[in-house]
Amino acid sequence: MHSFHFVTEDMFILFLLLVLSLDAGLSYTALICRQSVPNSTQDFEGKTSFGMSVFNLGNAIMGSGILGLAYAMANTGVILFLFLLTAVAGLSSYSIHLLLKSSGVVGIRAYEQLGYRAFGTPGKMAAGIAITLQNIGAMSSYLYIVKYEFPLVIQAFLGVDKPSGEWFLNGNYLVVIVSVCVITPLALMKQLGYLGYTSGFSLSCMVFFLISVSPAAPTAYTIPILAFAFVCHPEVLPIYTELRNPTKKKMQHVSNISIAVMYIMYFLAALFGYLTFYGKVEAELLHTYSRIDPYDTLILCVRLAVLTAVTLTVPIVLFPVRRAIQQMLFPNKTFYWPRHIAIAVSLLTCINLLVIFAPNILGIFGVIGATSAPCLIFIFPAVFYIRIVPKEDEPMRSTPKILAACFACLGFLFMIMSLSFIIIDWTTGSSNSGSGH
Repeated sequence: MHSFHFVTEDMFILFLLLVLSLDAGLSYTALICRQSVPNSTQDFEGKTSFGMSVFNLGNAIMGSGILGLAYAMANTGVILFLFLLTAVAGLSSYSIHLLLKSSGVVGIRAYEQLGYRAFGTPGKMAAGIAITLQNIGAMSSYLYIVKYEFPLVIQAFLGVDKPSGEWFLNGNYLVVIVSVCVITPLALMKQLGYLGYTSGFSLSCMVFFLISVSPAAPTAYTIPILAFAFVCHPEVLPIYTELRNPTKKKMQHVSNISIAVMYIMYFLAALFGYLTFYGKVEAELLHTYSRIDPYDTLILCVRLAVLTAVTLTVPIVLFPVRRAIQQMLFPNKTFYWPRHIAIAVSLLTCINLLVIFAPNILGIFGVIGATSAPCLIFIFPAVFYIRIVPKEDEPMRSTPKILAACFACLGFLFMIMSLSFIIIDWTTGSSNSGSGH
């Protein structure tokens, strides 16, 4: 039986897991759809359909979160998990409402530019840095999955019992090959709308995972518990920009549908994984493959589907980082292909080096997630809303602004609690981060 302290900590860790998911995968498209990077969208005509926008935002939300929640459910129980998942989904929808309302007031659909309008250059820099750190952490976690799981999949397909010295079983080589051959061409696209097809395929892979990981299945499989379940806020405004015949109501529908679909997938994936392993659920469920048949065909197919899904998510996640860097370093420059390509290649090179040479960066990811995620989900949308919406329309003591202020305070509280648990974990030496992911 857990003591009250550990029960409380487990509950908060689940809330941390879900809220980090609230910001996810994180697919922020560059607003460089013409020959410039506009601060306003009045002269831009979106061409992306409603369905493709749902695919892109759903893929952004999904990240790797869908596969790590069974462990959280095992520590909190089904009822509490469902309550917290519902609460976080509701908070996500409200946060997106604040962003869309602020965007509508000033005619801006770029997260960094909202920061600039609210607080000047410091606001723009804060938003840009938070987006950059959050999405670099997300991309690195996805490529870590490729690095550690892809060699095992190839090894199983070849029927090799133990890793041999062949280069094609070396995760470092494979992650570079995947980055060069798959991720880079997709990341160099000019508009996010083109990625709607790959996003749809990525979501289909996760649906295949969901169908397979049922209690009736002979096996279960997931990916590490580094979950970013509903984090999609930097991506909302660029997707809004590329939406055909955009309105605030239509974009809110896109967001609500994406959140609802992922809400169902998250709950079912967590429930099926939990019912398969119960108390034996591990924080990194892929490690449980050592206890089952590694050559099972269903396992191999699902693991390959998961690898495909996270690989196709990386290009979407790269868009907001490139956008943030352009806004911080080249705010008044028109679109320029060499710069567009150079930023993408530089980012992917740095992330590959990080994944290859850093044996363990979960501590860094934890700090980034505990700081940038609350900013992007809670604090920035709320304070931007308070600053941007005119007092003539909504006085400071009006109900909407009071709710926004409470929302920002919740973000600060969440940040303090997250960092406190991380520091306690470090000082007590109870971290399990040495797993290699």
